[in-house]
This record gives sequence, structure tokens and C-alpha cells, in this order.
Amino acid sequence: MMLEIVSRNKSFGGWHTQYSHHSQVLACPMRFAIYLPPQAVEGNPVPVLYWLSGLTCSDENFMQKAGAQRIAAELGIAIVAPDTSPRGEGVADDPAYDLGMGAGFYLNATQSPWHAHYQMHDYVTDELPALIEAHFPVSTRRAISGHSMGGHGALVAALRQPERYLSVSAFSPISHPSLCPWGQKAFTAYLGDDTKAWQAWDSCELLSRYEGQPLPTRVDVGLDDSFLTTQLGIEDLVAAAQARSWPLELHQHPGYDHSYYFVASFIEDHLRFHARYLLA
Repeated sequence: MMLEIVSRNKSFGGWHTQYSHHSQVLACPMRFAIYLPPQAVEGNPVPVLYWLSGLTCSDENFMQKAGAQRIAAELGIAIVAPDTSPRGEGVADDPAYDLGMGAGFYLNATQSPWHAHYQMHDYVTDELPALIEAHFPVSTRRAISGHSMGGHGALVAALRQPERYLSVSAFSPISHPSLCPWGQKAFTAYLGDDTKAWQAWDSCELLSRYEGQPLPTRVDVGLDDSFLTTQLGIEDLVAAAQARSWPLELHQHPGYDHSYYFVASFIEDHLRFHARYLLA
């Protein structure tokens, strides 16, 4: 598969590079960013943290705003950040910020016109890791994390395919999308009106009937997040985890909101959390 370099910058002894490629799964060009720490540059395969961003974001938001490279360089962990949706000519879109381009919700759409391109779950969990592992000095030891819509995507990916990851974390995740305005709007468009079909893409619903080996999980949320009570459903996630004896670490932070100021404040904690499993 052809990879084209979009941009490249040295950072903390490693390299942050943006690439474009044609996605077979999404049937359109896609862009992703990868940070390779110095250990990988020296030729040693390193584990990978996959980061999924939230509504309106691209691969650039996390890499430019979170300040994760310094700790990733110290620990020897690569970071891969895909875009949040398919994009380009012929890709279905919507005028609203919370549907269409920039709002793929990391699921596999079944409804027209979205199903032609919006297969983000398969892209993030299958096609992209295969691409990364074929072209870069990384191992198959993976973790996944994300913010808001991306936190939803990370939790769903880990619950649907736990064998692919060693740990999962999320900042301010949309935890019970079937019961919140963002999720209901996206699920109706992408999956249709049958709410039973939504359960396959809802962290709380997946967790409530999970039967496999649990994954170490960390969730951080700001208590001054304006979306806390209307969109995130954190209490439902905690209840579902407790009912299944799921190892969920919940960290609540007074004064913090939904922004990348919040993510940047605690990204080191998340990277060190994942390092316990990725580097074991």
C-alpha cells in the first residue's frame, strides 16, 4: 500500500509524521499521524497506543495539543492518531458538526448514504493496525485511548475486540450513546431506527453482557465538563463496570472541562497507565 508523507517533524528525539494513503475499507483517501519515539528510530520494535479524537477533530488535534510526545519518547511507545472520519469528494456529509465528516463515531454504518464510506471501526481496529505493523518498527502490543467521541470509540473497540489490546483508556467518553443526544442522532443516521442495532456500538450495553477476559481500563473526566450530565453517561459506565466486576479506574477532576487543556493535564498519567501493560 502506498504511503505518502504529508509532513514530518522531529520531536523529543523521535519523529512525528503525517501520512496519506488510500483506504480499502473506507473507499477514500485517509490521513493518519504517527509518533515514533527514539527507541523505534534506533530500530527496536515498540508497542503502539492508538488515539481516537473527538467531534470536529482530525489527526492533528491530539498530536499538536496534548503534549504526549515527551512521555512517549521516555517510555518508548509509538502513538498513532487516525482521522475521525472518511473525507473527500463523494463522501456523504451533513451541515451539522456532529454528523458526517469529522463525526464518524468509530462504527460501521449500515444505512445509505453513509455505509459506502463510514466503516471507521474496521478501519481503526483492522486496516490501520495492519498498515502500521507492516511499514513501521512496531510490535503487535497495542493499547487504545481517546477523547469524547474518541473515548466512545476506544471503549467500543476494546469491548468488541479485546484480544487486540492490552489496555484501554478514555478522557470524557460518550459512554452511553444510545441515551444521549449526540449518540442518538449519529446512531439513527448511521445505523437506522432499530435501537437493538445500536447496542453493538454502545459501551454500557457491550459491558453489561461482556463474557471475556476484562481489560485494564482508565477513565478521566472533568467535573466542570459542560457535557457531563447531558452527553457522557459516566455514571452508567461505572454502574455497568461494577455489575461485571470490571477493572475500571475512574478519576474525577474538579475544575476541569471538556477541552484539550484537560487532556494535556493528564495525558502523562494515561501513558504511564498503558506502559504498565504495553511494556510488561
